[in-house]
Amino acid sequence: MSVTAERIKEQRKLKKLTQTELAELVNSSRSSIAQIETDKYNVSFAMLSLIADALDTTVEYLQGKTDSPLKTPHNGSDDGDDKKHVDLADDELIMSFEGKELSEDYKQAIIAMLKTMREGKQ
Repeated sequence: MSVTAERIKEQRKLKKLTQTELAELVNSSRSSIAQIETDKYNVSFAMLSLIADALDTTVEYLQGKTDSPLKTPHNGSDDGDDKKHVDLADDELIMSFEGKELSEDYKQAIIAMLKTMREGKQ
């Protein structure tokens, strides 16, 4: 079983949630949660983000990129800036929907829309 599947199940149980309760929190079905927890379904980043929020943890923890399940690390330094900057030119920006990779044209359209929205807020 993958680290992600194990950690989702572990965190769900720590929060004393059933698969049905977690599914309701992320607007999904119990069978989808069961398939994610048993590695029968590759979870999309969007769904993983919803699950992380529902379990009060981070995507990075669920993916095994960090060993701390805490949303905000307690390292003593608090600069008050909770925003994370994403560089829209970053080649590692991965977009998927329902576990399927989006076409390059669709990705470019989304990036163009995000750039327009960012420019409108500045």
